[in-house]
Amino acid sequence: MLSATEIIDLHDQMTSAWHKLPERFGETAQSGSQTTAGWLDLVARQHRANFDLWHIEDEARAPDATEAELARVKRRVDSTNQLRNDLAEELDQVLLHWLEARSLPNSNAALHSESPGLIIDRLSILALKIYHTLEEAQRTDAPQGHAARNIQRLAVLEEQRADLAGCLDALWSETLAGTRRFKLHRQLKMYNDPSLNPAVYRKLVNEETR
Repeated sequence: MLSATEIIDLHDQMTSAWHKLPERFGETAQSGSQTTAGWLDLVARQHRANFDLWHIEDEARAPDATEAELARVKRRVDSTNQLRNDLAEELDQVLLHWLEARSLPNSNAALHSESPGLIIDRLSILALKIYHTLEEAQRTDAPQGHAARNIQRLAVLEEQRADLAGCLDALWSETLAGTRRFKLHRQLKMYNDPSLNPAVYRKLVNEETR
């Protein structure tokens, strides 16, 4: 069901393929179809949300971006980040549903502090960092020392990803063995909910009382 190597390979394949598309980001990542989607399809859609978020945030850092453009980008960042988190939760839900049919996780086992969905999200981000760091290391127009610096960074990122992949496989193996368990980690974001964001609901109240 879960293989860190399989997930990493998928992340790398999709990252490379999506960067070759004329339109880099848009409508690929969508939530709410976990019942019909395959496991790796869900992993890919969660990764796509991170891919989109990475490039949207790049737009926000453009030196010539106007205030109006920054406001639009900020709203896209918020909605895409919400989707990213929703899909990470879906990953955990699918895994827990699969485990439940096998009377797992063991409720008496030690609780792991991080769920597989959150680890996969971190692996997704590392895949993007590795891709873009390699891109920088291969730039022909970069200043002197740029390539060497990024080759060093790349080695660190690759090591971190290998370490994290090992942790994911170990968590899954121990969960199947009944010696460790995880729970669905709900992030319960507040900024996108008008009823929970003071900057939104106070403005709405003020407008209603005018």
